[in-house]
Amino acid sequence: MPDPDFLNIAAHLPVMAQQQPDAPAVIVQGKESLSGTYSYTRFSARELDDESNRLARGLLQAGIGRGVRTVLMVKPSLEFFALTFALFKAGAVPVMVDPGMGIRNLGKCLAEAEPHAFIGIPRAHAARVVLRWAARTNRINVTVGLRLFWGGATLNQLRHDDPSFEMALTKPDEIAAILFTSGSTGVPKGVVYTHNIFEAQVRCLRDQYAIAPGERDLATFPLFALFGPALGMAAIVPNMDASKPGAADPRAIVAAIKDHKATNLFASPALIEKVGRFGVENEVRLPTLKRVISAGAPASPASLHRFKSLLSPAVSVFPSYGATEALPLCMIETQELLMDTAHETDEGKGICVGRSLGDATIKIIRISEEPIETWTDDLELPQGEIGEIAVCGSVVTQRYFNRPESTVQAKIESADGGPCWHRMGDLGYMDQVGRLWFCGRKAHRVEVEGETLFTIPCERIFDTHPKVKRTALVGVQDESKTVPVLCVEVDDEEDVVDFEYLKRELLDLGREHPQTEAITTLLRHPGFPVDVRHNAKIFREKLALWAEGQLR
Repeated sequence: MPDPDFLNIAAHLPVMAQQQPDAPAVIVQGKESLSGTYSYTRFSARELDDESNRLARGLLQAGIGRGVRTVLMVKPSLEFFALTFALFKAGAVPVMVDPGMGIRNLGKCLAEAEPHAFIGIPRAHAARVVLRWAARTNRINVTVGLRLFWGGATLNQLRHDDPSFEMALTKPDEIAAILFTSGSTGVPKGVVYTHNIFEAQVRCLRDQYAIAPGERDLATFPLFALFGPALGMAAIVPNMDASKPGAADPRAIVAAIKDHKATNLFASPALIEKVGRFGVENEVRLPTLKRVISAGAPASPASLHRFKSLLSPAVSVFPSYGATEALPLCMIETQELLMDTAHETDEGKGICVGRSLGDATIKIIRISEEPIETWTDDLELPQGEIGEIAVCGSVVTQRYFNRPESTVQAKIESADGGPCWHRMGDLGYMDQVGRLWFCGRKAHRVEVEGETLFTIPCERIFDTHPKVKRTALVGVQDESKTVPVLCVEVDDEEDVVDFEYLKRELLDLGREHPQTEAITTLLRHPGFPVDVRHNAKIFREKLALWAEGQLR
């Protein structure tokens, strides 16, 4: 009789292998050939289940078992999927760190995670040895590929002959993984995921997006790709650098969708923009897609409209809202966004990110930099008033790993002792029909002589100019006061020779709206620094330093 207290996210895999053994589970796109075609490698559901079992048995024999924190630095590949599920099956705790966050942040994150094992490609191991990543705690090494001077086992040596394996009887509230934030809006932090949170995410994605077994998902973000097999979907991994979606080759993306009749696409706004432009210019149609989910940052209405033109008329793009600490939280259908809310966005009302999903509860609380120990109803602001977004629900994580001060700052204990509330660090408000509007990060608001300028509402007014690609509002200190500075990326460098003329037009545009009247300093920027995970969140802290230097 099964243990009623047992819960393991990998338990979906043997079920999938039994119900559809020969159906594809993972498909990995190779490089483009001289003839313009792409090769693919794959695992069927049974093959992925068997391979992860063989590796799980080998992991246990190597000492990587229940509760062992294990860094996994392997590129999106068949090995990545097999190893991740093997770690879950063994009861180990994968530690996922985005390599694109930079050497310094990587070192800090890995030291903070205190891992006992490290599984990686040769390049990752070489960096680990030279830079002494997690040297104090790490004791077990596994190399995916050619092992050199660092010792330990190789993946081939680890793989067991026996494909049977008894999965670890992990508990619902047991740590399943530690996923680090990208650091795009602060210091990267290790978010503690339990098995019941993963399970809640799978349930929410399946129910809210009507995902059915047998579908095929082109997942351009590796962590989201892991949900594919759990949902009964084949995960199609395109040939791209996952940390640079904005640099992806749109031909490879389109080919992967068409070659395998993908029904679902998960993509960052940067990828939506790039593939959308390519598709319109080359008259591409993607009739097999049933839905497109955009996440990571708000996509522009123009970008969403452009991409939607590649799809069948009844298919929509779903911009979603969430964070590593709480995902997914909100969703809005593109048609509603474009027809009902886009004009208000252009008028400086913020971006509508839709209604809450599943059992997620969203409240707007007063803006404060201080920790809040316990939830009280008087924290909540009236409808329509901008404040900090706080969320509670089954997909909301409860703490950071080895960061008690960050946990205290971000979490609010429930008065009844139930799950805590998470402070998103984002600002927004609720409208009269229960939709959430996003107004930017709390840390990015600009205080000017008693007035608060919120980034998204201000920027979207200037973004309506046809020659503007995007703008970013930052505050620069000038003696005793803060000067609001608007950094501007133009849509076509060759088309904007005289920036002074464009600046005058933008200033005229700003004067038409009360929230942008105080913005009188504009600077042209060649290309905003963005986050490594989605290439969509702007590093405003870096922009502020740049703007300060320009003004000096």
